[in-house]
Amino acid sequence: MLKRAFVSLALVTSLSTAAVAEKLTVFAAASMKDAIERAAGEYQAAGGDEVVVSFASSSVLARQIEAGAPADVYISANTDWMAYLVERDLVRTESETIIAGNNLVIAAAEGTEPMESPDTLLNERFAMGDPSHVPAGKYARTALEKLDLWKDVEKNAVFGENVRVALELASRGEVKAAIVYGSDQKAAGDLVRAYVFPAKSHAPILYPAAATKDGAESAEAFLAFLKSEAGRTIFTDLGFSEATE
Repeated sequence: MLKRAFVSLALVTSLSTAAVAEKLTVFAAASMKDAIERAAGEYQAAGGDEVVVSFASSSVLARQIEAGAPADVYISANTDWMAYLVERDLVRTESETIIAGNNLVIAAAEGTEPMESPDTLLNERFAMGDPSHVPAGKYARTALEKLDLWKDVEKNAVFGENVRVALELASRGEVKAAIVYGSDQKAAGDLVRAYVFPAKSHAPILYPAAATKDGAESAEAFLAFLKSEAGRTIFTDLGFSEATE
């Protein structure tokens, strides 16, 4: 109890210091939309900076930062795009941390029964992120290749520019199902979890976050909030898994 009180006091002190800083701009993966919006609200309510968030595919955001976009914090849906910025010396590497994890599922219309194999769910048009650059799409293609299904179902795939676009196509009934993160399916509300890909069928789904090279000094305070008990509660409430470094 004493340790928890100390951590909370340290966080409040950090936020009080950050309160004099400027507005914080966060670039976050589209699958983080609900979690980061809630985190930003709670962070500001606790005395932190005003947080403005831009959501898109991790690849799009990384390239925008490379082109000079004024982000203070970058949150990716995989480690590859964080490594892309690290290689270009565009983030403060000492601030890099894993803030959450996730799983990969197939979301389908209500009434769809859970299945032991994804074959039936993918025998008609289905949506997924573009595997050429969208992390969720890369995980999905890898999983389907691992299950020896990609060559049979690729022709049915509709590629979205990010995972939330794939989710929306399924919600509107334009495709039979969508391969998305577990947290996306939970956020949709109108779609059920019809299949969960085995964890061994793809690389671990992790969300690395870091302050950008020229980001505001208060960027680390927001990252500390995301890693705090309050931050972790937000992620688990919304269907993410605990962060593992």
